[in-house]
Amino acid sequence: MHEIVIISGKGGTGKTSLTGAFAHLASNKVICDLDVDAPDLHLLLHPKNYRSEEFHSGYEAQIISEKCTGCGVCASMCRYDAVRNNGNGFSVDRLRCEGCKVCVEFCPEKAIDFPQKHCGHWYLSSTRFGPMVHAQIFPGEANSGRLVMILKNRARELAKAFGKDLILCDGAPGIGCPVISSLSGTNLAVAVTEPTPSGRHDLERVAELCSHFKVPFAVIINKYDLNHEEVDKIEAYCRLRGYPVIAKLPHVPVVTKAMVQGLVVTELPETDFSLELRRTWLGIEELARFRR
Repeated sequence: MHEIVIISGKGGTGKTSLTGAFAHLASNKVICDLDVDAPDLHLLLHPKNYRSEEFHSGYEAQIISEKCTGCGVCASMCRYDAVRNNGNGFSVDRLRCEGCKVCVEFCPEKAIDFPQKHCGHWYLSSTRFGPMVHAQIFPGEANSGRLVMILKNRARELAKAFGKDLILCDGAPGIGCPVISSLSGTNLAVAVTEPTPSGRHDLERVAELCSHFKVPFAVIINKYDLNHEEVDKIEAYCRLRGYPVIAKLPHVPVVTKAMVQGLVVTELPETDFSLELRRTWLGIEELARFRR
């Protein structure tokens, strides 16, 4: 079994659109959307959930109104200004609470509970392309990296149970904790970039991240025909660092046409672009097998 994660240094490069097409082209796989903060692969694959689990991480303070005497010690001790007097007593703003537990420790009446925090949900689903593991973390919640690891472990369990030999992951953009978690145990990271100064800059950042963790790295230049000067700079950087450029894909309206219909581009009648995507996927598979 091998794992391929499609990543990007920045958002908007076309990473998820390409991942959806690769999910269509790949065989015997489990699909995994690791962009838990802003998942959107489901918009193309329309998963049908058959299992849903709550994701709990960290803790939050909750004032027990029946025990609270209104002394205000908790409010005076909270450096995050999360404890407020709403006129009918004190309460905790869960968006401000950092779970530091200071109020719990200093409350003279022991009137503050400290339960584990419900931060989101993760799902096991079926799609027209095969089984899918995905999640949604609530806005502003932390520990998305931990949720990514839960998804990867569930995907590995699914792959083992159903005899799948590939886990195809749509990673998060950037270089933060979710991306670092998504790279754990992967055989190949494929970065989708665009020919802009910010695209090139963020490609270099995510390439450095993969190099640090010794993850094999390859590049797809999407919408390459928009700026040939930047393409030359990206290719020069990749040659210098020894990163293979698997494909240079043009900017074509058929991608948007498919998206509007809730489809991936390779499901539409065959075009030169879809043929190029097929060649691209074959190149990714070959490279992933070589790097196992």
